[in-house]
Amino acid sequence: MVNIVLLEPEQGGNVGNIGRTCLAIGAKLHLIEPLGFRLTDKEIKRAGMDYWYRVDVTRYDNYADFLEKNPSAHVYMATTKSRQTYTEVQYEDNCYIMFGKESAGIPEEILLEHKKDCIRIPMLPDIRSLNLANSVAIVSYEAMRQQQFEQFQLQGQLHHYEW
Repeated sequence: MVNIVLLEPEQGGNVGNIGRTCLAIGAKLHLIEPLGFRLTDKEIKRAGMDYWYRVDVTRYDNYADFLEKNPSAHVYMATTKSRQTYTEVQYEDNCYIMFGKESAGIPEEILLEHKKDCIRIPMLPDIRSLNLANSVAIVSYEAMRQQQFEQFQLQGQLHHYEW
């Protein structure tokens, strides 16, 4: 299992989509305030569909509160500034993968304290960043792949036919 951490997310629609991804992979979602929306907003429920109420969400007052409540957390930090790609690290069970707010990412002063745990998704140099929900899906599924998709059973069944 992985933990997805969103530092000061600004768009409820992204968080709704991310919550849905978390539920699909059995991940916990950690939200660090301030949020740019309310958890009761329609856009979260629309993006999260009827799954949102099942998402395991923990909220924190700020980054210091997150660190205080998760003192032994191994946190990987997604940023466009890292030289290390998201596929070059080994995601251990119960690790934390942090993503910054849509408009600015994770503050550089935090990244500098965690250089060896910073990761990036490769992309062409003239692209500033990917959508937050897409980035979470890319990295979290790599972590699940590395863990051999242990908690998932292959179903291969569609309607009444088997594949």
